[in-house]
Amino acid sequence: MAFEGLSDRLEAAFKRLKSKGKLTEADVKEAMREVRLALLEADVSYKVAKDFTNKVTERAIGAQVMESLTPAQMVIKIVNEELTELMGGTRTRLASASNPPTVVMMCGLQGSGKTTHSAKIAMMLKKQGNRPLLVACDIYRPAAIKQLQVVGEQAGVPVFEMGTTDPVIIAREAIKLAKDQGYDYVFLDTAGRLHIDEQLMDELKNIKSQVKPHEILLVVDAMTGQDAFNVASSFNETLGIDGLILTKLDGDTRGGAALSARAITGKPIKFVGTGEKLEDLDTFHPERMASRILGMGDMLSLIEKAETTLDEKKAKELEEKLRKNKFDLNDLLENFKQVRKMGPLQDMLAMIPGVGKQMKDIDVDEKQFDRVQAIILSMTPQERENPNILNASRKRRVAAGCGQQVEDVNRLLTQYKQMQKIFKQLNSKGGRKKMKQMGMMGMNPNNMDFGQFGM
Repeated sequence: MAFEGLSDRLEAAFKRLKSKGKLTEADVKEAMREVRLALLEADVSYKVAKDFTNKVTERAIGAQVMESLTPAQMVIKIVNEELTELMGGTRTRLASASNPPTVVMMCGLQGSGKTTHSAKIAMMLKKQGNRPLLVACDIYRPAAIKQLQVVGEQAGVPVFEMGTTDPVIIAREAIKLAKDQGYDYVFLDTAGRLHIDEQLMDELKNIKSQVKPHEILLVVDAMTGQDAFNVASSFNETLGIDGLILTKLDGDTRGGAALSARAITGKPIKFVGTGEKLEDLDTFHPERMASRILGMGDMLSLIEKAETTLDEKKAKELEEKLRKNKFDLNDLLENFKQVRKMGPLQDMLAMIPGVGKQMKDIDVDEKQFDRVQAIILSMTPQERENPNILNASRKRRVAAGCGQQVEDVNRLLTQYKQMQKIFKQLNSKGGRKKMKQMGMMGMNPNNMDFGQFGM
């Protein structure tokens, strides 16, 4: 995952600081040398890494140690604040025109994820009640228009295209249509190249001068490392971009682009792509990213992900069933599905302060969900509603149907009964408040002893 190596190196540097009762100037400078090396290994540009550590050193040596913090904690606090500032300080929102539609020009090299992320942002806006329109301005790449139409359909967002007509004309006609039909956001998916060339830049400058977009976003592949900074600088000098989108932050990238793209261009990172699905897009919060890099977790992002992903109606229905002690295996199955919508369990655990580090070396097997779901799905509707009717022959049938052992079925049923006892206790006087706090997340499958399943 992104920043894993950087987090490990920073943690090692701070661990040495924590072992000292009192810090000297030499201790701070030695720690900052380690931090600078960690940043350089993470593909942060040398100038940015040097400026960053110089700022931290200056503040740490001259800082009055707060009464509630040890000297080492004070240094970590300063690093956290400077990391946040390095990445932009505060969240920067997408532009919104006073007279719709807001025209957003998407640009970037070929393969950076420009087309997909146009659809990702459009889908995010649609969920917020907006009416976005995608526009196919890439008339050169084979199947580029078709790709936009496919992702547009997946996102539930209409796509405007005019074949291989001049991209400037396509953009103008799309904006005219948007005004006539009440679309409030227009995303221009412009052409990319394998590398920056004069012809590409001239076309983009022409589109900009003719349609005057409210926002120009540059999509940068975070896995390109140091090259990402050169790309960002070139596009910014030529077009004057307004913000960046970093893609592939879920992969084996060292994360340097996220740390220095803001410093190199002076433009904020507005979104980060965290996966291949259209839902895998996060609004960029510098302070939250800094906390995650320093191993402090990111509970706010986890809560927001739960709020936007989990079905509130189903959560209330589940709470009502728990209150009446009518929770059955159908409800357990539904809860598993809701939790899985939030993404990989390992990523969610990494957002919980203190848990991410502990779970780092533990391989969370996502197939745990599949195996338990397979057992439940192998039961009849009657058996799921009333598991007590599962006798020996029924259990053998269920086990054969899902490819598990009878022992696995028995283990699931035993744990289900234990859950029922817990909910019964929670329904008692004094326990209701706790149950309300649990909500749907109380049924996290990781709370079950999957180890006993041989998983």
